[in-house]
Amino acid sequence: MTKRSSDETAAVNARHEQTPVNPKNHIMVILIGNQKGGAGKSTLTLLLANYLTSKHSKKVTVLDMDYQQSVSTKYEKAKILENEAPYEVIPADLAHFPMLLQVLTKNPDEIVLIDLPGKMDDDGLIPVILSGDLILCPFNYDEFSVDSTLLFAMVAGKINNRAPIVFIPNRIKTTVRYNTRIEVDKVMANFGTVTPEIADRIDFQRVDTIHTPAIVLPVVLPVLDIIYNTHLAKEHNK
Repeated sequence: MTKRSSDETAAVNARHEQTPVNPKNHIMVILIGNQKGGAGKSTLTLLLANYLTSKHSKKVTVLDMDYQQSVSTKYEKAKILENEAPYEVIPADLAHFPMLLQVLTKNPDEIVLIDLPGKMDDDGLIPVILSGDLILCPFNYDEFSVDSTLLFAMVAGKINNRAPIVFIPNRIKTTVRYNTRIEVDKVMANFGTVTPEIADRIDFQRVDTIHTPAIVLPVVLPVLDIIYNTHLAKEHNK
């Protein structure tokens, strides 16, 4: 985020305290974010959207705020091929988010997944992060990914301290030894919870808005089940 004076920070904090949270009986907002490129945010967004619609018959809308717009691109390709996606993907600009959220809150029992931008240097992200009921943060165990992940978690947690943060070790290569893994997990636990890993698979490139390849299901279902049972099943049925 951009630097502010102490007076500006106090003013922003005051606005945060006055910002209403999402009405729980209307929608649940799940943020998928990390500052580190290549963490697998967009693929995780697709995997979760496919999982929620196919396994749990949930109504899902995806807001694609990532600069690369890869989720939106796959969605448009599916429409060209005349495949009807089980959920809608909306390319969204930060400036339009408040209005989009206002519209989406009118949809009963909606789950909104937001693929966040890869950088957190825009104050337009503040209302987006404030809206989150759950924050998912895919990461890898290399040094740069860990540093970016912790920075993201600290900033997100400072803005929104009511949303649980779930760290997801993602694209983990089974042939590589991660000597600092135990230490990293301990540090992450200070900010949220760490799920079992999702092993790297070339087939993740074939995930789209229509389906998840069967070959990757044994890899992702245990993690997605944990996220759903721990955070979504109870919260979304309140």
